[in-house]
Amino acid sequence: QVQLVESGGGLVQPGGSLRLSCSVSGSIFSFNVLSWYRQVPGNQRELVASSPRYGSRRYSDSVQGRFTISRDFDKNTVDLQMNSLKPEDTGVYYCNGEQMTPTGSKVDYWGQGTQVTVSS
Repeated sequence: QVQLVESGGGLVQPGGSLRLSCSVSGSIFSFNVLSWYRQVPGNQRELVASSPRYGSRRYSDSVQGRFTISRDFDKNTVDLQMNSLKPEDTGVYYCNGEQMTPTGSKVDYWGQGTQVTVSS
């Protein structure tokens, strides 16, 4: 019963900002990686930013310098601060959690998504 629930999406003008939040519940294990993806209809989901349990945060080239991912290990949340938004940032944003099984296989959990629309 692992659940990832996103919130914070909406309609903003180009150059504006939004802060997305993902709340994780239903697991006693810490996720190896928490990430934000986005998807436009007809396209593959694109990795936007990731925050591993240990190590450096990573960003796609298209959002580097504009977005910031932050993870709270005590609250089990991961946020995405999005600044200087562009129309091409429009899409459904999904929270993803990655765990490893006892046999070493990777398991992904997904949120339901939250719509972000950047338009004048």
